[in-house]
Amino acid sequence: MKNETSILLAKHLQELGVLFATEVRVTPGRRWRWDFTLPDELIAIEIDGFFKGRHQAFGKDYEKQNFGVMRGWRVLRFTTRDVLRGRAKAFLKEYL
Repeated sequence: MKNETSILLAKHLQELGVLFATEVRVTPGRRWRWDFTLPDELIAIEIDGFFKGRHQAFGKDYEKQNFGVMRGWRVLRFTTRDVLRGRAKAFLKEYL
């Protein structure tokens, strides 16, 4: 777990009774990791923090996401604000 947002989302997933894993490698040979996975549903969850100088990282995030999608993963993206305000939890509760 990296930060308070990840810790909070993990708590929310536990409260929802959802089986999850953290920092899961997307593919061997690459450094890519999903922030969270819901292995039973083949869902990957990414938490996007926004800060200065992040623009270059978006291209790598898109590459990782596209790679995962083509291998059957459904990728959900939430902002740190979505997690902190409970919107990510509400979304997951509704759709899982």
